[in-house]
Amino acid sequence: MERVDRKLGVLSALPLLALLAVSFLAPLMVIAIFSVMPQKVFSLLNVPDFSSFRVIVEQGYYRSLLWSLGMAAVATVLLFLICWPLAFGMAKVFRRFSLVLTVAVVMSLFVSENIRLFGWVLTLMKGGLIEGHLRAWTGVGFDSPLYNVPIIVFGLVYVYLPFMLFPLAQGISMIPDDARQAAADLGASRARILFEIDLPLAAPGIVVGSLLTFVLAAGAVAESKILGGQAVIVIADDVETAFTFGQNWPLGSALSVLLILIIGGLAVFGVSRVDLDAIMGRRK
Repeated sequence: MERVDRKLGVLSALPLLALLAVSFLAPLMVIAIFSVMPQKVFSLLNVPDFSSFRVIVEQGYYRSLLWSLGMAAVATVLLFLICWPLAFGMAKVFRRFSLVLTVAVVMSLFVSENIRLFGWVLTLMKGGLIEGHLRAWTGVGFDSPLYNVPIIVFGLVYVYLPFMLFPLAQGISMIPDDARQAAADLGASRARILFEIDLPLAAPGIVVGSLLTFVLAAGAVAESKILGGQAVIVIADDVETAFTFGQNWPLGSALSVLLILIIGGLAVFGVSRVDLDAIMGRRK
């Protein structure tokens, strides 16, 4: 009977698997094949030559990849430090009030990311909301913090905060209160409870939140364009330029493949160390 149910399950899943293959795997395969085509061709019927990967090294496109990964890593660390106390409060302290915080954070996602970032531009620009009013009231202004790397990282932290906060809160909620209370009764300091109980037991939420924010931040482009004024060129911008203005599909595909391989490798490494059944509540 179990074999019959398994076969029926596989047959029922075939339409969905076919849809995923067409909508997800097929475009990735096209990108992968285009990445080994000669420069500036628009057909897959060519002899592979891997010239795009040589161009990435020779013309310094790898710098945009390093900038994207570096800023994503910094934003992920900052988000963890910012979200840990808030997530701990949502999971262990605020209780019913956590719903209010959740709604407040989720409502920010109802507004377009670009609109929110332009709001920061109007707030922080020279003569903007803050500097303009400060100059009018005190006669003293300040230089705009826009159009540099720190403001790009700020934008990443601002936009992707929910993607770190909620997995982190879920991971912290998995920490038994009895374990923390027992450690405190035995004389453990708060620091020891944090490093030996809270962080290890909340590790699944930490890994999921870190992966989500890092993956999204590494492929982000709006923050560097709107807040950073392209002070640095990120990998997503190079990919967009190669596919559009540059009309160099193989180069854009090669850049995409590099980003997919790096992020995909990190995602597989992280997920392999996470108990997804415990996170989903399927196993206590």
